Amino acid sequence: MLDQSIPALIEIISGKGLLFLMLGSILGLIFGILPGLGGPQVLALLLPITFTMESDHAIILLMGSCGAVATSGAITSILIGTPGTAQNAATVFDGFELTKQGKAGLAIGAATSSSVLGAIFGAIILTLILPIGRYFVLAFSYPEYFMMALMGLAMIAVLSQGEIWKALIAGGVGLLLTFIGFDPVTGATRYTFGTDYLMDGIKLVPALIGLFAVAEAIILFSEKGSIANETVNTSIKGVAKGVKSVFEHFGLFIRSSIIGTIIGIIPGVGGAVANFLAYGHAVSTAKDKEQFGKGDIRGIIAPEAANNAKDGGALVPTLIFGIPGSLEMAVLLGALTLHGIAPGPRLILDHADIALLLIYALVLSNVIVGILCLITAAPLARITKIKTTFVAPVILVLAIVGAYATDGMILDAFVAIIFGLIGYMMIRYKFSRVSLVIALVLGEMMESSFHQTLSRFGLEGFFTRPLSLALFIITLLMLILPIIIKKIKKTNNENHNRGISA
Repeated sequence: MLDQSIPALIEIISGKGLLFLMLGSILGLIFGILPGLGGPQVLALLLPITFTMESDHAIILLMGSCGAVATSGAITSILIGTPGTAQNAATVFDGFELTKQGKAGLAIGAATSSSVLGAIFGAIILTLILPIGRYFVLAFSYPEYFMMALMGLAMIAVLSQGEIWKALIAGGVGLLLTFIGFDPVTGATRYTFGTDYLMDGIKLVPALIGLFAVAEAIILFSEKGSIANETVNTSIKGVAKGVKSVFEHFGLFIRSSIIGTIIGIIPGVGGAVANFLAYGHAVSTAKDKEQFGKGDIRGIIAPEAANNAKDGGALVPTLIFGIPGSLEMAVLLGALTLHGIAPGPRLILDHADIALLLIYALVLSNVIVGILCLITAAPLARITKIKTTFVAPVILVLAIVGAYATDGMILDAFVAIIFGLIGYMMIRYKFSRVSLVIALVLGEMMESSFHQTLSRFGLEGFFTRPLSLALFIITLLMLILPIIIKKIKKTNNENHNRGISA
């Protein structure tokens, strides 16, 4: 495989190869910024165009656009509190708060650099793991899926920060919403009220657009002034400080990238799960949790590193077994098949150059978009000084159009509006939107994997499989350790105070 690395690199940076890479990256940048659109949409748009193209150029174009989406999706998350894609949702919590503080350049610098480095990390792990990747993929089954979902739900307690009851209520509502649609065991429909639209359940993208974009638009309509309440730092130094912050929290970056890569390897889990698990990890491992949700730079570095590293991991089951690791990979899998390339165990042996092209295109597209985002960060930061009366209508229109563009269904727009009103009420009464989204993202996977585990392995299957048991123990430690540490600190403070008084 290594002997074909140089020819593959030359192919991608040659005249036509570089042109298609640039074109794909720019399209991915646009689709990532627009709410509701993302990797699957840009790939579906480009797929018919690639029918008459050479297979190498088609792969470069498609992978270039797919790789750019995750990086650019952070821009609107930071500037207007609207996730460009579902996998950028967690970036909103601290990114938009930094924007309100006039630190949009700092946030964009941190998001872009962690995204690019996360993509490089994922690609390196992908290159190393491809020869043995099938053993890792096969280690995950239904019990492991359930335990991962349980770990994600445990994040609700970790992220609550004193508002534990409100967080649990929001999480409970999120779980209830996932029960809408087909029952994974019996196939019966639940809570659809006789409408065909609800048979597949609540769609995640319109719901996220509503909870964040529409809700923020309503808030902005009711406020005066601009998004940034303080003086906006539009200097290059502000952006450079954001880039530097990634290296200041390099341990968190590495751990988050590992989380993203592992989540990517597991078929069907997706970037939204990686995003929230990495954010929850950042909060749970921080000594000072108070600033999360109020503009903590670590709340940007962790999710952005994870959602870009995820793409490298998602290529492992796609290339080794022909099992798409994500929705984007499903479309890419179709493109490879159309061009006569059959993913599977023989791909690495017979078409190592194709695998390398995919990896290089993924990394280089992130680098290209990262450079573009860093160059434009300072001018983009000035948007936050525009009056909210002008910004709010634009956000609302983009949100509604983005929700509709997801599947071309008008009911998706209504779902976005309904969830926008729910999000507004949650903001007003200080309920956790994070908890609701985590439950909404993980609920379906948790329910289906629970029943599948009982059917296939029995109740003991949750604890007799080593990996499932390890995930369960990690979840318990996540919940127990903060309590133990808090009690130890309290005891130490009491002893210290007694020593002073004595």
